[in-house]
Amino acid sequence: MASVSYHISSLLEKMTSTDKDFRFMATNDLMMELQKDSIKLDEDSEKKVVKMLLKLLEDKNGEVQNLAVKCLGPLVGKVKEYQVETIVDTLCTNMLSDKEQLRDISSIGLKTVISELPPASTGSTMTANVCKKITAQLTGAIGKQEDVSVQLEALDILSDMLSRLGGTLYSFHSSILTCLLPQLTSPRLAVRKRAIVALGHLVLTCSGNIFSELTEHLLAELKRNESTSTTRTYIQCVAGISRQAGHRIGEHLEKIIPLIVQYSNVDDDELREYCFQAFESFVRRCPKEMDRHISSVMALCLKYITFDPNYNYDNEEEEEEMMETENGEDEEQESDDEYSDDDDISWKVRRAAAKCLEAIVSSRHDLLQDFYRTLSPALISRFKEREENVKADIFNAYISLLKQTLPTQSWLHSSDASGKDDVPLTMLQNQVPNIIKALHKQLKEKSIKSRQGCFSLLTELASVLPGCLADHIPALIPGIVFSLADKSSSSNMRIDTLSFLYVLLCNHQPEVFHPHVKTLLPSIVTCIGDPFYKITSEALLVTQQLVKVIRPLDKPYTFDAKPYVKDLFPGTLKRLKAADIDQEVKERAISCMGQIIYNLGDHLSTDLQPTLKIFLERLKNEITRLTTVKALTLIASSPLKIDLRPILGEGFPILASFLRKNQRALKLSTLNALDILVRNYSDSLKPAMIEAVLTELPVLITENDMHVSQVTIMFLVTLAKVYPSCLCKISGSVLAEIFQLVHSPLLQGGALNAIIDFFQALVLTKMAAMGYPELMKQLTAPVYSSGSAGASLTLHKQAYHSVAKCVAALSSACPKEAPATVNQFVQDVKSPKSSPAVQVLAFLFLAEVGRTTNLSAQRELRTVILEAFASPSEEVKSAASYALGNVSVGNLQEYLPFMLKEIGSQPKRQYLLLHSLKEVISSSPADSLTPYVEDIWALLFKHCECTEEGTRNVVAECLGKLTLVNPAELLPRLRKQLSAGSPHARSTVVTAIKFTITDQPQPIDTLLKGCIGDFLQTLQDPDLNVRRVALALFNSAAHNKPSLIRDLLNTVLPSLYNETKVRRELIREVEMGPFKHTVDDGLDVRKAAFECMYTLLESCLDRLDIYDYLNHVEDGLKDHYDIRMLTFIMVARLSVLCPNAVLQRLERLIEPLRATCSTKVKAGSVKQEFEKQDELKRSAMRAVAALLTIPEVEKSPAMAEFSSQIRSSPEMASLFESIQKDSASLPTSESMDMS
Repeated sequence: MASVSYHISSLLEKMTSTDKDFRFMATNDLMMELQKDSIKLDEDSEKKVVKMLLKLLEDKNGEVQNLAVKCLGPLVGKVKEYQVETIVDTLCTNMLSDKEQLRDISSIGLKTVISELPPASTGSTMTANVCKKITAQLTGAIGKQEDVSVQLEALDILSDMLSRLGGTLYSFHSSILTCLLPQLTSPRLAVRKRAIVALGHLVLTCSGNIFSELTEHLLAELKRNESTSTTRTYIQCVAGISRQAGHRIGEHLEKIIPLIVQYSNVDDDELREYCFQAFESFVRRCPKEMDRHISSVMALCLKYITFDPNYNYDNEEEEEEMMETENGEDEEQESDDEYSDDDDISWKVRRAAAKCLEAIVSSRHDLLQDFYRTLSPALISRFKEREENVKADIFNAYISLLKQTLPTQSWLHSSDASGKDDVPLTMLQNQVPNIIKALHKQLKEKSIKSRQGCFSLLTELASVLPGCLADHIPALIPGIVFSLADKSSSSNMRIDTLSFLYVLLCNHQPEVFHPHVKTLLPSIVTCIGDPFYKITSEALLVTQQLVKVIRPLDKPYTFDAKPYVKDLFPGTLKRLKAADIDQEVKERAISCMGQIIYNLGDHLSTDLQPTLKIFLERLKNEITRLTTVKALTLIASSPLKIDLRPILGEGFPILASFLRKNQRALKLSTLNALDILVRNYSDSLKPAMIEAVLTELPVLITENDMHVSQVTIMFLVTLAKVYPSCLCKISGSVLAEIFQLVHSPLLQGGALNAIIDFFQALVLTKMAAMGYPELMKQLTAPVYSSGSAGASLTLHKQAYHSVAKCVAALSSACPKEAPATVNQFVQDVKSPKSSPAVQVLAFLFLAEVGRTTNLSAQRELRTVILEAFASPSEEVKSAASYALGNVSVGNLQEYLPFMLKEIGSQPKRQYLLLHSLKEVISSSPADSLTPYVEDIWALLFKHCECTEEGTRNVVAECLGKLTLVNPAELLPRLRKQLSAGSPHARSTVVTAIKFTITDQPQPIDTLLKGCIGDFLQTLQDPDLNVRRVALALFNSAAHNKPSLIRDLLNTVLPSLYNETKVRRELIREVEMGPFKHTVDDGLDVRKAAFECMYTLLESCLDRLDIYDYLNHVEDGLKDHYDIRMLTFIMVARLSVLCPNAVLQRLERLIEPLRATCSTKVKAGSVKQEFEKQDELKRSAMRAVAALLTIPEVEKSPAMAEFSSQIRSSPEMASLFESIQKDSASLPTSESMDMS
């Protein structure tokens, strides 16, 4: 400690030296000392250092002054509060001094101090006190000062403080406002501008009253309209406030908009520009309040986007013919000079109008058709704009329009093709010729900026409407070649041109390019040789696509590609050989060469082998190996049968070694490559090469990575077909892994199908060790060894299904063995000694076989199954019911009438029999069911009022699936039943409709769309249970086929929101011994309603009034545990999907979150209560973390306060940190799976 103060006092001494270099070095050393974390100053040193630095601020030498200012930053955190106040006082006084240099350095000093003050959330009082001191001084300075430069500095510092520490200055807000408002009429424009910036920062944190006072003042001044100059400033101010705190200005818009509309018609260009900037910010920040004004604002924009009083565009049309010749161009130049008008700022109005249109287009997806009717032609006609900056914004607005038109490529809509979305696309299709007419000449203009704009627009157009430019290619090619070959083109210009060309080649048929290959190719080849790696990389991508175009192998063509090989090949080869180029270029050169060999390999003659040798080199390199494996896979699958023998000998072992590597993508690509090589080059491979690969395979088959296992087994299937003899070497180790996989609970889908294929291929290899009896024994061993008849199932339920499928596949591959196996399993079921596990397997096997073959030869099968319905084991019963259903599918005329009779006469077995019926309806082809539909229908309707909910659900599923057999006739019948039956019958009918909705397109969809509204009417049903199933139906439709309900939302949403309310009359008290326990019967319905709301966020966001929606989310945040969990996830999702709306409601959303995060569980509570609260807090904290990702959220006072509360409470802080860690490890935002 002593040494520090000694060292510092020696520095201070040097600072008084007369030699400026000493002073400079001493200050520099002090700076170094202050930056160390360990330094502690005693009170005396503090005082001296502060005094000295303040003195040095007035030093004669500028460099010393600068260093002294820099020292203030680290000093703030190291000295006591009153010293900081001394510094601030001195700096504020110096700011008002007469010496300009001292003023400047002091204002820099104040900014440094402010930026170093600890934020208020750390809980230190210093910041608040220091800020109050500065604010008092600054407001005085701004108000009284005659000297403009002092005012400007003071306003600047005030803005800094408000933006960083606005909340701390709460008590000063009204005095700051009083001091800023008069500055808006200052004679100096710079002062006005800075005052507007400061007000912008103020409105983020000020209270409602101050905000109202400010808006009232602005409105009054706008109405007075004292002079155009002040009106401009007030409009700028309104726009500035709306940009910063748009969510607060919403309620005042009704009064503001008419005034701004009125001023936008005043003949003053700057005023108009500010009006449009204000409109733009309103459209972006207050979408709901702007709703009624959109049409009038749009009309104004369209009027002023053509506002160019000093230029006559009509001449252009006549001059166009002349422009073709050289002298025409010169004349054009001269005529342009006559108009040159430096004072003409009408372009600013046009630009502001274009930007405002862009805001409208990007925020109002629902008006798309109107946009194409009115706005699109208007924008196209303005592509001829003469001012570059304006043209760029007009292009941006049009690109925005195209982006809005892009069909939503999500899993929701892929299967959900509704006609309505195509209208804008058709309208766009009709406007394409006009777009090309307006643009194709501009592609050869000198201005790079406008050419880039044209290409971005065309790229977007080609992506939105693939194929739409097919007729216009001849008009576009000259422009493309010009931009690639033009010496003056910048590298970005070339890259943009190439990426447009790539999109063009990808989205159009090859034939349309064939006439132009000759003109295009030379300039692309030149670009491959370009020294700038990004151009080379783009050019290789284009070349790869062009190769597919020159010679498409998937259809007949007449175009001769041979002459172009000599141009394409050398350029690509040069890049492929080079080792010292960018990684991206290496990879693209490999892919491009792969494509050339795939499509044109037969034209390469002697060049082919050396090129393949280079591929071998690239395989050995760790950086390029993955790309090379993919390229080799492509080459090996070429229909041209490329000769790969020279590289297989060396390449195959390298590929085998890749299977050992950790990189998953490399393993998968290598397996694909090996698979194709074994299929297409079997005669060139030696058994030793194959065996090297085989030893690597067993390790890859594991339940930890099902996808790799699946690809490996698919490769084994290929081997079993092509090289059956090789398999016996490793059959033991591979089979052991495969059997383990079959008995795993995780096996399903693709991997299971691959295993089934493998077993079938294996049995057909006719090898002794892998014959039918051997495989059967291995497959079923774990089931048979599972012990006595009383024991429960040993394997997981899923494993029985897998084993049954495999056994059934084996018997279908060996038809001779099948009858014996079926007999054996029937005997197993009959035998009283069989354990439940064996019986379950037997039934599942019979189900698999019975579905495809007629088992009528087994006379006793029916009795055996019905006896099993009385088994004590639940698993055996359900397996028997599954078997009955599937056996019936293979033999409908014998089994179905019997089953229907049994359902009618056996009330005890009814539930199991209905399950069998469900299997029959689900698995039988429609035409074979048709004769029985009436009988089944009548039977089901007898049981649709059953009191047992489980039975009703099965009946509903049968009804739904049955309706799909003949929707035109059966759907209206279901609709009739809505009004007829009891509540139970209604709920069954509504649930039945739920089962008719699948995520694949079905013929029933159009019929459903017409009548789903009637079924959703039951959301208003008096019976609680019916409302619950109606919500389930609604949720299923919104999740799987949004188009069914999109147009009904206006009528359905009120009923949906109604169900989110807590109903007092449904809450009852139940006495349990001495305790009273409340039960809420409405909880399930509310939960279902909130689940629907969540689903709508994903599928119909554009149809929701988000503010209305948020009201109900707010209610849910205060509801029961289950519902709070749901709404927390909704808040997290909303903050990603519509951050602006969430910002407007932040205060109301934060309160319940804060309440949840800070609840304490009563000390004596049970463990479950603690876990429940813990889960709630985690979920709430996730929502808070999501809210904090919204830009500008920290500026909200409520949020700032809450986040400081989180930081200061150790429990909340640690929870918050753990959530941040979790979210960092998750790739996508959390979302709830509600399928």
